[in-house]
Amino acid sequence: GEEDGVDNSDVDSSRLYTQPEEVFYAYEQLSQVEGGAFTCAASFGNVHGVYAPGNVDLQPIILYNSQKYIQEKIGSDDDKPMKFVFHGGSGSSVEDIQYAIGAGVIKMNIDTD
Repeated sequence: GEEDGVDNSDVDSSRLYTQPEEVFYAYEQLSQVEGGAFTCAASFGNVHGVYAPGNVDLQPIILYNSQKYIQEKIGSDDDKPMKFVFHGGSGSSVEDIQYAIGAGVIKMNIDTD
């Protein structure tokens, strides 16, 4: 669709979402900071702006898939090695928000425009 005047309707939708490999790259790089604490604002269908409920197509499964990918890569027992920030939560359903929290979201921005 279109956001901020940019029409992405002709772009493969998988390219509009953060992929697990990209989240892992961020995890790897940020983990090198001694004593560092960090979060990742992955794109999973979240959008900035004020949207009515039902107008946002979230794919929080991307967060779960990213957690599993990182967990397997680092051989961790922690099922949520990455902490996520949910940017652009306006218009999200309560169920999607709860699902995203279950995937490791620790901060969420809503109605910030």
